[in-house]
Amino acid sequence: MINDFKVLGMQELCERICENKKTLIIFHARPDGDAVGSAFALRELLYEMNIQSVCLCDDEVPERLRFISESMQGSVVPEADMKFGHERVISVDSASPSQLGNIFTRLLRNVDLMIDHHASGTPHADHYIDTGAAATGEIIYLLAAYLVRIGKIKEIPPKAINCMYAAISSDTGGFKYSNTTPRTHMIAAKLIELGADAAEINRRLFDMKSVAQIIAEGEAARRLRVFDGGRIAATAIPYSAKVELDLTDEDLGTIIEIPRALDTAEVAFSIRQPESRGFFRVSMRSNSDVDVAKICAAFGGGGHIRAAGCSLEAENIEQALEKVLTEIRKNI
Repeated sequence: MINDFKVLGMQELCERICENKKTLIIFHARPDGDAVGSAFALRELLYEMNIQSVCLCDDEVPERLRFISESMQGSVVPEADMKFGHERVISVDSASPSQLGNIFTRLLRNVDLMIDHHASGTPHADHYIDTGAAATGEIIYLLAAYLVRIGKIKEIPPKAINCMYAAISSDTGGFKYSNTTPRTHMIAAKLIELGADAAEINRRLFDMKSVAQIIAEGEAARRLRVFDGGRIAATAIPYSAKVELDLTDEDLGTIIEIPRALDTAEVAFSIRQPESRGFFRVSMRSNSDVDVAKICAAFGGGGHIRAAGCSLEAENIEQALEKVLTEIRKNI
């Protein structure tokens, strides 16, 4: 089935993008800054060409990321997706159908274009995938620059500029992750030259936290576990602690940064239990050459070589931790 999908070059992608069709732009569940920024940047580019579009996701944009999209659209949860009367669907920053959640099924698996930068995944439409891009936001910038060059738009809209910068900064950890390339810096510099508010965007992405987030990270630090002489670090927060501390899943979204910060950690992971049943979400990071996407793939997940995630089922959080630890030890 994968062979049925066409690999697109930038010129052909632009030709397809420029078709005047009412468009649904979809992005992965539990969205991050790259997904939100890329989707809404593309929406602004389409509007600049008088093409109607709506961004949709299985989950709402997290509170800490709503500054990216708040002036462009309200809810992104697809309660009225079919009433829009869309004529095509474009997915961004979503490597596989499973990442899209139920929205992929609701749309009867009919995705027309896929724009992504992940090295591993399952193409689900004709696609432009640039694995050398640090973020999908880089690809959207290259698309925007091409549209300006061929005269489809006069200039890149200001809102799109901020969205693209937020997308790139988010997926590079403020340009400190190893996926950052010279091209990444050049594109970021161009976006700043065009008016991106880099200081404010980075402050909101990395320096602003709610009281609940700080409490969550404090609990993550209290539960820090170190294995194999410090090569592996982990933290695991069960549902009982989540309830006791009155935390939401969103509040727990940054706890991976606690084990990742350990100076000796080659691989770090966090486990959180979103509900009382034996279902657990895992975030994993590599501070070395260990491929955590490969490790997460063993549980049906995926991502980047140094940043990935997955979900798994276990009787309790200790069993979940042991399952993940066993898989890491096979690869470290």
